[in-house]
Amino acid sequence: MSVSFNLNGKAVTSRAEPDTPLLWVVRDELGLTGTKFGCGAALCGACTVHLNGQPVRSCQTPVSSVAGKRVATVEGLSGTRNTHPLQVAWIKHDVPQCGYCQSGQLMSAAALLQANKNPSDADIDAAMSGNICRCGTYPRVRAAIKDAAASMRKA
Repeated sequence: MSVSFNLNGKAVTSRAEPDTPLLWVVRDELGLTGTKFGCGAALCGACTVHLNGQPVRSCQTPVSSVAGKRVATVEGLSGTRNTHPLQVAWIKHDVPQCGYCQSGQLMSAAALLQANKNPSDADIDAAMSGNICRCGTYPRVRAAIKDAAASMRKA
């Protein structure tokens, strides 16, 4: 069986088994390794991608469920820009330490800012609650999201 979908703006086709997690198709078959394997149970957020604009855990999303849909990974976050405002803010606020969770954190934050241009602390906490950072950079994540939101509102 083959599954065709849009990945970061490009048409792709996977020949993986229908129940193969999207994470492994993106990483192993399509070669985009920014999306990370964390827990394999959709609990940590490291594997977060966007499916038709909504954040999903790719470790629990069968590739068959994305047929004909749009998938975006951290590699496609900036779109036509060189750097997404979140990536700029992440660097400015020194968010990453080990960096392992960062792609999932960025994808969850991007979905939040797509839906809410001026999130409160409670909005940020709710949107990011499923993303675990073992290094504990949560205050910096929140500051970076607020900074990126302000930057995006100015643009």
